[in-house]
Amino acid sequence: MTTALGPTWLDPEWLISTFGLIGILAIVFAESGLLIGFFLPGDSLLFTTGLLVADGTYLHQPLWLMCLLISVAAIAGDQFGYVFGRRFGPALFRRPDSRVFKQENLTRAREFFDKYGARSIVLARFVPIVRTFTPIVAGASHMHYRTFLIYNVIGGALWGCGVTILGYFLGQIPFVKNNIEFILIAIVVVSVVPIGIELLRARRRDRQAR
Repeated sequence: MTTALGPTWLDPEWLISTFGLIGILAIVFAESGLLIGFFLPGDSLLFTTGLLVADGTYLHQPLWLMCLLISVAAIAGDQFGYVFGRRFGPALFRRPDSRVFKQENLTRAREFFDKYGARSIVLARFVPIVRTFTPIVAGASHMHYRTFLIYNVIGGALWGCGVTILGYFLGQIPFVKNNIEFILIAIVVVSVVPIGIELLRARRRDRQAR
C-alpha cells in the first residue's frame, strides 16, 4: 500500500511506519496548537492510522486505545495553543510574516472564531490550518477557560475518535484498501473546501466594501 501525497516526510503511511505511535501523537499535538504545525497532515494521518490498525500493519494497539491517546494529544495541543495565545497573543498579531508564519492564517482563524464563537473550538477541528490557529486566537481573546476546556474536550474527542474510526471501518472495504491514495486525496480536498469557500466570501466582501 502506497500513499504518496506530496513529499515523503508528509506521507501519512511513511510517518507512521517510521515514527509509530509516538510520531502520530506528536504530529496531532503539533497540528492542534503549535504555530509550526499547520502544514502537517491531520485528517489523512488519522484516517490512515485507523486503516493500519484494522490491517494490523505497523500499529498493533487496539482501536479504543488509539482513539483515546489521539484524543488526549489533540486536547493537549489545543490547551498549549490556548495558553500560548493568552500569553503572547497581542504580540503575535503584530508579528511580521516569515517563511513559516503568515498573518493571513491567524486572521482567518480570528474571523472563524468571531463568526462561530465557542463553537469554533469544535468546528475548527475539521478545518485544516484553522484548527491550528483557533485555540491561539481563543487564548488571545481571553475566552473563558472553562468554556474553552469543555469545547476543546468535545472537539478533540469527536475529531480524534471520529476520523480514526472512519478509517478503521472503511479500511476494511477492499475498494478503499486498493485505492487508498485516491481516498486520502479526496479527504484532503474535502478538508480544504471550507477554506476555499471562506476565501471566496472574503474576497466578495472586499469587492463590495470597495
